[in-house]
Amino acid sequence: MSIRRLADIRPARGKLGVLLPGVGAVASTFVAGVMNIRRGLAKPIGSLTQLGTIRLGKRTDNRSPMVKDFVPLAGLDDLVFGGWDLFPDNAYEAAKHAGVLSSEHLDPIKDELSLLQPWPAVFEQSWVKKLHGTHVKTGKNKADLAEQVGDDIARFKKDNALDRLVAVWCGSTEIYRKPSAVHATLASFERGLIDNDPEISPSQIYAYACLKAGVPYANGAPNLTVDVPALLELAEKNGMPICGKDFKTGQTLMKTILAPGFKARLLGLEGWYSTNILGNRDGEVLDDPEAFKSKEVSKLGVLEHILQPHLYPDLYQGFHHVVRINYYPPRGDNKEGWDNIDIKGWLGYPMQIKVDFLCRDSILAAPLVLDLALFMDLAQRSGMKGIQEWLSFYFKSPMTPEGLYPEHDLFIQLMKLKNTLRYLRGEELITHLGAEYYD
Repeated sequence: MSIRRLADIRPARGKLGVLLPGVGAVASTFVAGVMNIRRGLAKPIGSLTQLGTIRLGKRTDNRSPMVKDFVPLAGLDDLVFGGWDLFPDNAYEAAKHAGVLSSEHLDPIKDELSLLQPWPAVFEQSWVKKLHGTHVKTGKNKADLAEQVGDDIARFKKDNALDRLVAVWCGSTEIYRKPSAVHATLASFERGLIDNDPEISPSQIYAYACLKAGVPYANGAPNLTVDVPALLELAEKNGMPICGKDFKTGQTLMKTILAPGFKARLLGLEGWYSTNILGNRDGEVLDDPEAFKSKEVSKLGVLEHILQPHLYPDLYQGFHHVVRINYYPPRGDNKEGWDNIDIKGWLGYPMQIKVDFLCRDSILAAPLVLDLALFMDLAQRSGMKGIQEWLSFYFKSPMTPEGLYPEHDLFIQLMKLKNTLRYLRGEELITHLGAEYYD
């Protein structure tokens, strides 16, 4: 991640195109939300870029501007939306089908939301086995499909007179895969596109096409996408910011809030049993064991990295961590995350904590899409390229350079994000030492 103190940030002039691979529940909730907020019909609750503040200097200075006033972010009125989906429904129809938003937030924007008509998707049944796409691209090979995606991007930019673009993956979880030989270099990847290599996934085709077109890319799913050497190479070559992966919303959000507290107070952990009930398309996709494996790997790493059993063997060595996801259609997008946490305190006496989080999956994800779009655009205008670890705050499985463990503690992640913004603007970093107040 290249970053310069007091960076020369290009102004956010003109329109910003937000590309959304996957115009389903999350994307339609995000777009509909922005349209409501632009009209003054709702508030951007959950969005750091819209409601967050940032402390500057000493506590006694009383300088805490809004984030959006401190750094030059694109305005909501300048956002234009486009995307792809394997079903032909426009964004209004997709939102109605998802059942996340009520008519109160859909009826006033029906005409505007209906204008977001997705382009045919890159889709391969073997990667998302539970869905059967009816609105998909065809081509002679994967290189052809990538070129078609690039053509969609170019046409979208021209037709809407866009100044800049960003892409945020909002599609389904693909089956679990590890990097293979085709992912080793950009040259091998481009050869694989021509040869229709089966290890190249649809999400990787989107990412490749976006990075080739000069579009920063954020991965909101646990898919193996930009976190392979070939696409890391392409991002560096073209000076593109990338980040991921897997939006941190419900149950994992709670883990990254609670686990740092246990560790701070040196409370031991015997086990953490987590189960999820959800009935949306995401739940249907994750009903496939291979797709669930992608999600499970993303979810399981959180506690291990926060609690660091190798440093605290008396407290965390050998703790049991179980994650389950159950597809239950009646629940729809209103996911329930249930956790049973067995902890231990003084002299090893056992205690329990139970959490029942009845959350709304897409409601929690939508503000993350907005923040990532705006911050990734800021990163590009600031000359930042490669992995944007400062955006780990938004992900279950944050990307890092090879050999560097990820930071999962939500509060450290937020400090890192805000210190990055301070650094960009030439402000002092906040360390919370506070010695100056007692000199």
